[in-house]
Amino acid sequence: MVGVLSNKIGRGQLKPGDHIYSWRLAYLYAHHGIYAGDGKVIHFTRGAGHEIGTGSTALDRLIFSSSSSSSSHGSVIQCPECGDQSTLDGVICSCLDCFLSGGELYLFQYKVSPALFLAKARGGTCTLAASDPPEDVLHRAEFLMRNGFGGYNIFKNNCEDFAIYCKTGLLVVTNISVGRSGQAASFLAATSAIVSSPLRFLTTSFSGLAAVGCGLYCVSRFVSDIGVRRDVRKVPVEALVTPSGLTESEASTETAKEA
Repeated sequence: MVGVLSNKIGRGQLKPGDHIYSWRLAYLYAHHGIYAGDGKVIHFTRGAGHEIGTGSTALDRLIFSSSSSSSSHGSVIQCPECGDQSTLDGVICSCLDCFLSGGELYLFQYKVSPALFLAKARGGTCTLAASDPPEDVLHRAEFLMRNGFGGYNIFKNNCEDFAIYCKTGLLVVTNISVGRSGQAASFLAATSAIVSSPLRFLTTSFSGLAAVGCGLYCVSRFVSDIGVRRDVRKVPVEALVTPSGLTESEASTETAKEA
């Protein structure tokens, strides 16, 4: 049962339109998608499991080589239902087994209380924002499966961003901030709390530093959540695809560059 400690659910509890996720690489990150019913999941992928690509050649090589070596101990069996999807990228539809990739099944929570949100110390598991009806969620997911969701970006346009947009229809309207992803917000909040805050100089004790860091982390996560931030607006899914084939956010970025 979904609670404070875990969002794990059983397959029999799934309903079409649910936002689900599964942890990868020993809980380093989670892959997110929308359950479409009949054992199918629509999700946004970078291809070959490279959803956490950073853009740093050396770091990506280290991450993906360790991932490949850990998965190469057994032979890869091609899914009889999905075939080989390892080279696909963009918005795709997979069976639930391929989506989970051997991991457990978790349900992303919407419209949680501020207390529950902060109690979930790990980002990418819940949001204060409310979900739209399942029919709207599935309409967005299916439309984006046909038309795409732009280029994959770990901080601004990742698999969690895709699932949250499908559930809420909310898009970030500024180009300088992180996307909707709670995972990305948590990473940046942790980095800010540990490295960049001048408040770390107010105490020299370990417990004091931990308290300051924890407080900054919680505040940063909270203000970055899609349910409270003000740099978002509701965007119809049909408006995402421009005549040039770019998403609305990409098109605005290109226009800014040209100007």
